[in-house]
Amino acid sequence: MKANDLLPLIDQIETFKHFGRVKRVVGLMIESQGPESSIGDVCYIHAGTKSKKKTILAEVVGFKEEMVILMPYTTLAEISPGSIVEGTSRPLEVKIGAELIGKAIDPLGRPIDGSPIPKGLSSIPVDQNPPNPMERPPINEAINVGVRMIDSMLTVGKGQRVGIFAGSGVGKSTLLGMVARNTTADINVIGLIGERGREVREFIEKDLGPEGLARSIVVVATSDQPALMRIKGALTATAIAEYFRDKGLNVMLMMDSVTRVAMAQREIGLAVGEPPTTKGYTPSVFAILPRLLERTGTNKIGTITAFYTVLVDGDDMNEPIADAVRGILDGHFVMDRQIANKGQYPAINVLKSISRVMNNIVDAKHKQSAENMRASLSTYMESEDLINIGAYKRGTSKEIDDSIKKQPQIISFLKQGTHEKVSKEESVFNLIQLMEKGE
Repeated sequence: MKANDLLPLIDQIETFKHFGRVKRVVGLMIESQGPESSIGDVCYIHAGTKSKKKTILAEVVGFKEEMVILMPYTTLAEISPGSIVEGTSRPLEVKIGAELIGKAIDPLGRPIDGSPIPKGLSSIPVDQNPPNPMERPPINEAINVGVRMIDSMLTVGKGQRVGIFAGSGVGKSTLLGMVARNTTADINVIGLIGERGREVREFIEKDLGPEGLARSIVVVATSDQPALMRIKGALTATAIAEYFRDKGLNVMLMMDSVTRVAMAQREIGLAVGEPPTTKGYTPSVFAILPRLLERTGTNKIGTITAFYTVLVDGDDMNEPIADAVRGILDGHFVMDRQIANKGQYPAINVLKSISRVMNNIVDAKHKQSAENMRASLSTYMESEDLINIGAYKRGTSKEIDDSIKKQPQIISFLKQGTHEKVSKEESVFNLIQLMEKGE
């Protein structure tokens, strides 16, 4: 590099540091007089006593008159009036690279098992802009998810973004583990946002397993961590997926759950004085969701196929977050408690679910067979009460008779064991064979 090329870089170097002082702490927020900073900048708060000094990472989330409003990434303990606040004039960056594969990390990129951060990683900002819409190639190729019901009835394309909508305890984590183990994607990035601490290790060891972990990076932000860390968990997981997409890979991103990201943003919004609007959610919640979800998908180099789980309170599919997310994504899978109660797993309700790109990526025979199975399931569901109480007389309707005959085979087809491996080709072949039988 020539000396003249270095001059612009030298001009950009800060030759002095910006400092401020903590004036007061209100709830989750720290008010500081200075330093000079912008929204999203990371600051260091030098707290503690002379004998036991402590540096706390915080982020600028707003301003109030002459005060800078900060939110810490950790607890507020040991921060006192007069604590020095050091500005960095930079947003949060994490170190990313292939050396992280097989590890579970926190939102700041540090391995949660206490091991050192691997060497040779690249620093990347966690908050980035979505790709230009005109630079997104259309989705025209299916990806093998390894779940028979999804590959056959709700086929997912490379670069598609899908929401998994469910109440608690219906099998979301188990389904994500199946996808992580069985998919043909090059790498998995899994964001566990707002999870119970007990469930993290359980998911990694039981649902993901050694086979799944060997090709995955897990980003963990548990429910006990501050709201800012939970949001950064989602942003960090997305940034890691973008890094590998820009290397030309097909990435599988799974985030559990978007609802907890929205709740974390609501906490921050209320703390900085935003008015609560729809069901207590602040306007910034509905601004952050599309910005986060639109970052995934296709670009000119690679793809990010994304699965986002959405917790629906009381199985209400029309609650604000579920409604907003469903409008942004390219499909939604609805997990039904009634189906789970019958012991049918994965408990996806095919009739309430849709893959918006399926018709563009499957052949005519596959599409027709899937439509026929939907029609058969719908016919049976409409007449189920009459059939169960014995009020339906065989021979009254040919369609109902056919649906009754095929129902046990369809249910058997839609069921799949947690560790049962099925290829997409096998799933589609079995679907076509089942629907052609008896025609």
